[in-house]
Amino acid sequence: MPPAINTLFQRMGLNRDLALAGAVIAIIAMLILPIPGWLLDMGLALSITVSVMILMTSLFIEKPLELSAFPTILLVATMLRLGLNLASTRLILTHGHEGPDAAGGVIGAFGEFLMGGDVIIGLTIFMILIVINFVVITKGAGRIAEVAARFSLDSMPGKQMAIDADLSAGMIDETQAKERRAEVEAESGFYGSMDGASKFVKGDAVAGLLITAVNVIVGLLVGVTSHGLPIGEAFHTYTVLTAGDGLVSQIPALIISIAAGLLVSKGGIAGKTGAALGDQLGRYPKAFGMVSFLMGALALMPGLPFIPFAAFSGAAGYAAWKMSKKAEAKQVMERVTAAQEQAAVASAIVEQPISETLAIDAVRIEIGYALLPMINEAEREPRLDDQVRALRRQMATDFGFVLPSVRIIDNMGLQPNEYVITIKETEAARGNIRLDKLLLINPGGAPVGLPGETTREPVFGLPALWIDRELRDEAGFRGLTVVECGTIITTHLTELVKDNIADLLSYTETQKLLTEVHKDSEKLVADIIPSKVSISSVQRILQNLLSEGISIRDVPTILEGIAEAAPLTNNLTQMTEHVRSRLARQISASQVRGDAIPVVTLSPEWDQAFAESILGSGDERQLAMAPSMLQKFIASTRETYDRLAQDGEIPCLLTSPSIRPFVRSIIERVRPATVVMSQNEIHARARIRALGTIG
Repeated sequence: MPPAINTLFQRMGLNRDLALAGAVIAIIAMLILPIPGWLLDMGLALSITVSVMILMTSLFIEKPLELSAFPTILLVATMLRLGLNLASTRLILTHGHEGPDAAGGVIGAFGEFLMGGDVIIGLTIFMILIVINFVVITKGAGRIAEVAARFSLDSMPGKQMAIDADLSAGMIDETQAKERRAEVEAESGFYGSMDGASKFVKGDAVAGLLITAVNVIVGLLVGVTSHGLPIGEAFHTYTVLTAGDGLVSQIPALIISIAAGLLVSKGGIAGKTGAALGDQLGRYPKAFGMVSFLMGALALMPGLPFIPFAAFSGAAGYAAWKMSKKAEAKQVMERVTAAQEQAAVASAIVEQPISETLAIDAVRIEIGYALLPMINEAEREPRLDDQVRALRRQMATDFGFVLPSVRIIDNMGLQPNEYVITIKETEAARGNIRLDKLLLINPGGAPVGLPGETTREPVFGLPALWIDRELRDEAGFRGLTVVECGTIITTHLTELVKDNIADLLSYTETQKLLTEVHKDSEKLVADIIPSKVSISSVQRILQNLLSEGISIRDVPTILEGIAEAAPLTNNLTQMTEHVRSRLARQISASQVRGDAIPVVTLSPEWDQAFAESILGSGDERQLAMAPSMLQKFIASTRETYDRLAQDGEIPCLLTSPSIRPFVRSIIERVRPATVVMSQNEIHARARIRALGTIG
């Protein structure tokens, strides 16, 4: 091959857009310029090759979206066939009088060999192919694509809500949610495109009929008037060539139509088509046995050929025998596995040590017997234990704290639909849920137009409605929030863990955090523990941070802050304040709303009043403010925050570093969610937006 042509092919291989553009230009050129017979043979062979390749690809793909470019492929393949039809028509009408090979060897072979040179046979086969393609396959595939497009579009809101629910429950992260949303949109677009692309095949069949009629009529006129052929010879010659052209065009069209039908009908099949069909049909050996019996009866009927029916009867019987053996072997394996599991459970049932009886579960979920399917069966929603595991991963990401294992047990003493969450063996919350229903949250309490049982959701006590699962899509169309029962429990658990997260960080968990999770800080840990502070002191400082919702993922910075403060003071509160100033970037970033941190400041009078009320020094420092002054401060704070809340603002309370712990100790009793920051915790690059002053 010349170097220039070789370089061109290499560039086209690297740049697929260039290759596609070249192919489209070549197809357009066929519509305008005449091409020789050998080049037409190459084009027809390419058409058949591409159609078979598309059919095989549609059989082996796992799901339809893996061939989402099929509508574009269908358009290009249709353009190729129409271009070849026009080129072959030009050759037939121009050189048809020269003989059966006037339009190339492929058309001549189809006209002579497949048709036997018989005009009636050729035209009949051509018409049957068009009927099969257009009336049967294309019409059915188009209908499937139309229905799939409609249902895919109708189900999009429900699928989007399911993705949002999984994201909020911590089952997936933001990247996975984006991928699933993109897949839902791509699926809807694919079926919509397939609905429109089916019109290409319909137009191709109509064009094939018109081209055939034009070739026969015009060829007859050209042969008789221009080339002086007898009418019979002209009719035979041009009709054979036309029918051959129609056959060689309709066969690839039929193959691609079958591929389109397989693709759009694959929506409910998982895996490759052949494997899925074999697996599903192979589940019923009795069906093959009945087929074998019926075929054997037909083979013995007088007048029917014995060998074909007997052969298929034997094949079906052999298949039934093999499948029944396979099913029996599977049942035996299942029984053996079940027996092994029972034996393992029986061997594990020993006398429980008293030490295990005294052990306390850090977090435990107890459920009534009606809720057991949430952990044993998970057909309609994710298993509860999977959701709890996802919650533990999310808590580790958000707070840098590995939540202790959550134990899930059944409690026959509870109501059937009741659950209880305990923190360190103390009941923290309980609620009632309906496993056969969905909870529709209606914060406004206004009628929503859906039938259901009124209730209050267990987590925040908002007005809600238990609705049938069949109403999920209807609620989604109306923009209402619908949650599964598992999501209710995990949300309740999340809120309780956040409220008690400091108590859950035990001495053992702190030791694991320092020695196992943050191994890269081993040298820093060795420098400060136990020479400067003890693990108990580090535990207390981490608890102080967690109690105010500050993540402890940045353990190296926290340890550096402790190392700096340890030579100056032994007061853990002051150490915590120094660590908070080292975490200024993280704390400021977590409180940014828009482009700035909204803050409310203390007036100079209150700042001075707090500073003067602090008595003692070192570890003995404490607040000694008159009760009347405290009540006045609390009332002023509540009034300021209530006024700002009406404007949709939730600001931080900004104080001076020396009084921040004491202000926080008062605020957390009346407004525990209010963030109290010191001026040292505002990062140098952070912007603040002052909304008011507590005076």
